[in-house]
Amino acid sequence: MSIVPDGLHFTKEHEWVKAEGGNARIGITDHAQHELTEIVYVELPKMGKKVKKGESLGVVESVKTVSDIYSPVRGEVVEINKPLEDSPQWINESPYENGWLAIVKMSDTSEVNGLLDAASQEWDRGQGAGDRGRTSARDPFPSSVRKGFGKE
Repeated sequence: MSIVPDGLHFTKEHEWVKAEGGNARIGITDHAQHELTEIVYVELPKMGKKVKKGESLGVVESVKTVSDIYSPVRGEVVEINKPLEDSPQWINESPYENGWLAIVKMSDTSEVNGLLDAASQEWDRGQGAGDRGRTSARDPFPSSVRKGFGKE
């Protein structure tokens, strides 16, 4: 398990965001990469793509499944982590450092305030005890991947 760096915000679907001025660096959590297991392919968004909050930002494919990654904020993709295309395993090895997917110039920087932080009780449930707190219809992890979730 990776140590979660300070200053990150999270979605219930296990994307993370690091606000960097008016930009948001986006990736998937250590928990998500662990559940997906070995990531073998990443489809990054196109530079300049305009994204809405909750819209697909990219795709990760593991030996188990293919999952959409959803944008936690609205804005425009201004940078992608191009080396991930040749080294998708970085998401498994370093989800919070080398494994980020894209940087989005946020349309509204206050959207980050509506996300979860590491101390959130809802976030703890998603990381540890399972997905009891999940209410999203856009569950990026099919039940076959989440087989062990929800157990006490």
